[in-house]
Amino acid sequence: MRVVVDTNVFVSAALSAQSLPALAVYLVERRCVLLKSTATEQELLQVVARPRLARLIAPSFLIWLSRLLAKAELVTSTEQVAECRDPKDNKFLELALNGRASIIISGD
Repeated sequence: MRVVVDTNVFVSAALSAQSLPALAVYLVERRCVLLKSTATEQELLQVVARPRLARLIAPSFLIWLSRLLAKAELVTSTEQVAECRDPKDNKFLELALNGRASIIISGD
């Protein structure tokens, strides 16, 4: 299964290892192909580096995330999407469309 995971799911997983988002991303790691684009990866890395979040995230999670992103399939968008209420979320729809994702996991 080809999967797109929204940044908010990774952040929720980072903040609570026992949460449903944490379970979701660990299942993606074990059973799916995680899709990423340059834009989605940059957003995720910028968000987890924010000072108010960085102090709450375990170093072990960041190491795990780095390994997961290294294994993720990089997708280049050839089709643009402008369908989301929040234009910043269009990059996830573009990734899903261009990467032929089976599912998008998001808290939105």
